[in-house]
Amino acid sequence: MRQIRRGRDLVSGDDPAGIQEVEADVFATRLAGVDRLLGGGICRGQTIELVGPRSSGRFSLVLEILAGATESGESAALVDLGDHFDPQAAARAGVDLERLLWARPRRLKQALGSAEVLIGGGFPLVVIDLGLPPVPGGRGKEAAWLRLRRAADDHQTALLIATPYRAGGTAPQKILDLGSRTSPVRALWARAAPRSPRLLDGLRTRLELAKSRGERPGAAAEVELRMLTGSLRRPLPDMPPRRAENRRSSAHVEVLRRAG
Repeated sequence: MRQIRRGRDLVSGDDPAGIQEVEADVFATRLAGVDRLLGGGICRGQTIELVGPRSSGRFSLVLEILAGATESGESAALVDLGDHFDPQAAARAGVDLERLLWARPRRLKQALGSAEVLIGGGFPLVVIDLGLPPVPGGRGKEAAWLRLRRAADDHQTALLIATPYRAGGTAPQKILDLGSRTSPVRALWARAAPRSPRLLDGLRTRLELAKSRGERPGAAAEVELRMLTGSLRRPLPDMPPRRAENRRSSAHVEVLRRAG
């Protein structure tokens, strides 16, 4: 197996799919309303914190962002502290697994260190998902988050922190609040036939721009996340087993399509 030393190594060399490496200044989320809040998407060199409690659709939005980046030919890295990443669900959401590096730290200190290494290694998009509360290792120190933000700025890396509660302190330039108490998550139900039982079809929630440097916060967009159906487009590589202590049901909502 070819050793990966930097983000560009994921897309260098022979490309059997014929996809050329493309550098983008903005990583679109493929959700029109979210992109409008962010001015088109996550900009290179920008640190954004996505705050969403349990069952808010936060990780589904993370998958959409990873899918948008990898489908455009970019490499991305996911630091999965919550150990919630499911390769099969990610592939159905459109994530190109050959362009994604998946890190699985056990503590927040390891997650921060991994993210700093990946940023320094040239990955254009790095996502840190802190999982569900309580976050292993706490919220971290302000100095560590600020150091990570400076690294993202120096290397022009788009950094997304997905967290169940605010953890980044003053480091993020923008904070998105998903499914807050004032904007509860609503379940979407559907029937396959008139008399058949109702089945969960997705979620509808509200995403609010809680902080934006240089802009007035308070703008919001409605986000609709739907269940995925259908088979995988290609065989998946073998993946390491999930940690025993985190073998939970994978019943989180998987994104089907973009919503305005």
